[in-house]
Amino acid sequence: MLDACAEILDESGYDGLSTTKIAQRADVAIGSVYQFFPDKKAIAQQLALRNLDMFGDRVAEALEEEEFAHWYDAVGVVIEIFVGMHRTVPGFRVLRFGDIADVHLLDVAAENNAVVADRLKALLVSAFELPDNGEFATALAVAVEAADAVLKLAFRHDPEGDPALLAEVKRLIHGYLADHLDGR
Repeated sequence: MLDACAEILDESGYDGLSTTKIAQRADVAIGSVYQFFPDKKAIAQQLALRNLDMFGDRVAEALEEEEFAHWYDAVGVVIEIFVGMHRTVPGFRVLRFGDIADVHLLDVAAENNAVVADRLKALLVSAFELPDNGEFATALAVAVEAADAVLKLAFRHDPEGDPALLAEVKRLIHGYLADHLDGR
């Protein structure tokens, strides 16, 4: 059902999503959809959570597999993973981490980008022995918000992402975080 949801999102956007369409696409009875999900927002929430887990897993894998001399090098990889998912993961282009449906879709107590920033913070602190404090958390939250805005702009008119804007988001985030991490 989540895969059907993702396909419909790519074809029709969030406004074109319905439980009936999901049931038809997944070739299940509508009652089966309602057995697991009360409405389309709940299905979108599960898809957004799946996207977040996939993103986190891909970032964690990249941090483990590649030898980064510096946290700076990992920032570009994190952005590339996001861009790659935007280009290839069904439904991600429309839903991403859920803002289109609800800014609190991933967690009722925190905005979606804050949840993403917390996940990234845990991964980066572990991989690079960065400070696990409020200042770094705030800097990363701002970086995620800024990256999200520029990435939306990069993909607004180009389904592959405007290359100049994609380069700018890396430049922006590198510079901003470097200022907060004292050249670590």
